[in-house]
Amino acid sequence: MFEKLEEVEKRYEQLNALLSDPNIIAQQNEFQKYAREQSEIASVVGKYREYKKVDSQIKESRIILDEEEDAEMRALAEEELEGLLEDKEAIEAEIKVLLLPRDSRDEKDVIMEIRAGTGGEEASLFSADLFRMYSRYAENKKWKVDILSSNETGKGGFKEIILSIQGKGVFSKLKFESGTHRVQRVPETETQGRVHTSAVTVAILPEAEEVDLQINPSELKIDVFRSSGPGGQSVNTTDSAVRITHVPSGLVVTCQDEKSQHKNREKALKVLRARLLDDIQSKQQAEMAKDRKQQVGSGDRSERIRTYNYPQERITDHRIGLTLHKLSQVMEGNLEEIIEGLTLHYQAEALKKEGGDSVQGQPASTSA
Repeated sequence: MFEKLEEVEKRYEQLNALLSDPNIIAQQNEFQKYAREQSEIASVVGKYREYKKVDSQIKESRIILDEEEDAEMRALAEEELEGLLEDKEAIEAEIKVLLLPRDSRDEKDVIMEIRAGTGGEEASLFSADLFRMYSRYAENKKWKVDILSSNETGKGGFKEIILSIQGKGVFSKLKFESGTHRVQRVPETETQGRVHTSAVTVAILPEAEEVDLQINPSELKIDVFRSSGPGGQSVNTTDSAVRITHVPSGLVVTCQDEKSQHKNREKALKVLRARLLDDIQSKQQAEMAKDRKQQVGSGDRSERIRTYNYPQERITDHRIGLTLHKLSQVMEGNLEEIIEGLTLHYQAEALKKEGGDSVQGQPASTSA
């Protein structure tokens, strides 16, 4: 592992020199490529340098213990050495996590699709609640949320709502949210006070840039029509709504939220590109890892991942057995404890898979 760390540090210094080279600075594509690479390994190098500093201090403390005869000074040196050894062990554990193969999509923005499942109007209302929860979480993280498409019901719920969420490390935080979210509560329309169970599906797709995926315009069928609001009433007198069909895959995306046909087309293409890339990557991952379903965040959207129980103020993530009695706080966007738990669980599983002590290689651009 430490030979690899030396190589990573050496590469970091090479990148420093390249990024200071006027010839590289003049070539923006090259400059950005090297800057991204440096950014990816900066945390590993920083942590390795911290490790070397502590290791050096440990050696100095041991020399003092070997040479010092004064009992009080020896006791101080022993106490300091004990603390340094604990620090060294903790830093080494952090380095192992940093050296795990990285999901190359972690820094990407995401397309989030929230759809009402079983439960009728109650499922649509819970879709709106999840939209609000994720919007609040994004606000806390200072991310930008943009509604790409929505299908609102007359009572303020959503049959479907599609968002673009942009910011630092969005996919790394939200990638475990894909799946079926189950809610147990008494609907407003329930006169007997009975608890109903409804379900909503959430899909998290890394946003695909044009460089990630080229779409042949000849493979697209684009239809325009007049947009409509809840219940089918017309909200626009012009053909501003856009429906794009990707003929080879059969994928269809509709967008009608904007008054401008051009903006609707742009948003629909963004969603289409993300879905196509997700489809391609899912197939690749299925071929590469037969045990993919065993991994946290497998993205299996038919899998029930979480239950929101309102009468008991309880939220349970079934993948990691985490139960919190703070549902109202979570619904206000305080998701960090759940997301942190999922991330740590994934890291622990990945470390087991890597053999714990035998972490090989430097951060790689591979999908989890």
